[in-house]
Amino acid sequence: MTTETLVPFAEATERYEPVIGLETHVELGTRTKMFCGCTTTFGAEPNSQVCPVCLGLPGSLPVVNRNAIDYTIRIGLALNCEIASWCRFARKNYFYPDMPKNFQISQYDEPLCTDGYLDVEVSGKIVRAGIERVHLEEDTGKSLHVGGATGRIHGAEYSLVDYNRAGIPLVEIVTRPVPGTGADAPVVARAYVTELRDLVRSLGVSDVRMEEGSLRCDVNVSLAPRGSAVWGTRTETKNVNSLRSVQRAVEFEIERQAAVLDAGGRVKQETRHFHEENGTTTAGRSKEEAQDYRYFPEPDLVPVAPPIEWVAQIKAALPEAPSKVRARLRDEWNVSAPEMDAIVNAGALDLVLQTVAAGASPADARKWWLGELARRANEAGTELAALAITPAQVARVAELVEAGSLNDRLARDVIDAVLAGEGDPDEIVEARGLAVVSDEGALAAAVDEAIAANPEVVAKIRDGKTQAAGVLVGAVMKATRGKADAARVRELILQRLT
Repeated sequence: MTTETLVPFAEATERYEPVIGLETHVELGTRTKMFCGCTTTFGAEPNSQVCPVCLGLPGSLPVVNRNAIDYTIRIGLALNCEIASWCRFARKNYFYPDMPKNFQISQYDEPLCTDGYLDVEVSGKIVRAGIERVHLEEDTGKSLHVGGATGRIHGAEYSLVDYNRAGIPLVEIVTRPVPGTGADAPVVARAYVTELRDLVRSLGVSDVRMEEGSLRCDVNVSLAPRGSAVWGTRTETKNVNSLRSVQRAVEFEIERQAAVLDAGGRVKQETRHFHEENGTTTAGRSKEEAQDYRYFPEPDLVPVAPPIEWVAQIKAALPEAPSKVRARLRDEWNVSAPEMDAIVNAGALDLVLQTVAAGASPADARKWWLGELARRANEAGTELAALAITPAQVARVAELVEAGSLNDRLARDVIDAVLAGEGDPDEIVEARGLAVVSDEGALAAAVDEAIAANPEVVAKIRDGKTQAAGVLVGAVMKATRGKADAARVRELILQRLT
């Protein structure tokens, strides 16, 4: 737990102006690594996807992955960037145990993509985050520190390194400082990473799964007294790996830095670690003095010069941006902005879209994915897309309800069975005998039995208290094991008694 003093967020943003900046790392979904032919499957046996090139063994030579260049250009174009006609890789020299070569092949002063932007909507306003650069590099390996209380190297008994991730193509997307967001700064940061994640996913270049580390974010925050002409000293919270944590990291740093400044102290320029369990940050390493990474051009790689025609082909094939898709679907589906936000925040937009394409109405698709299925996903602690039911199956359930073959209760039973792997909706309805009782004679008989068994309720209805019909409806539904159409049952009851 942190022992640092905090200033309440509302007070902090009333007296100080935050400036945020985000450095987002995206692992590209190429089949092989950036400079060698090793595969990139997540979760493989440690150190089973390595070779002399990605281990940096003497005499091995890198070769650029063309698909990684293609994917990076896609990202740059989608972010409205200029694409360099000529750029090159550099060696970034520094030592970490998970850097098998003791340097990283990256891009320095000549990145592939520069000078773009991404717009996000927060509190009804458009905030533009300027993109300074999008550059390509190789990822590092993964260290595991065993023993100790924190999972970090300090206090650990020993450390292990898995080099499977070393050499995977990694794109770094760096924003310019984003001022003027005030108390919305944490929400803007989250909205930016959310929009960026959706954009990259739509391009088909990465699965952007934050829980697996294929999307990681470094969060920069500084504070200055309101009206000051000079921005404050920034901190950099490293490797934040969830959307909620991005927002919480900004909030905490604003509260912490405000307390430092209120006490007459000086904010240190440093990296910080974010702690998921309590939403706090703690100091990492100082960045008071500029690090000299001794960049120099990578001597084993030729410069990259994407032909203009190739870039034009990539641009022409870009999909519709998620923001434009949402705006179009809002009109087509006749939903409000908050309703669309609910769909997006639930991770259901693609699922609803596919369900509509399979024949369901937008209202029915939203109803099932955001209602019953969202509840099942929450109970299982998983994402909607991971549920064992397809959009086509959901559309069929909706169609059966619309046709009167199922009511909502029976539809939930069908969904349960689909999730349990019992088959498609039609197979389950037939096997379990779940179809709605639509025979008028059978319904009439059940209604008559309910009327005969509840004379007190019947008297109330005949006295004009028609809301009491709900008791008789419930009795009929129980008698038919939920297979009756409740609306039709109510009609029959009132026809007989009023």
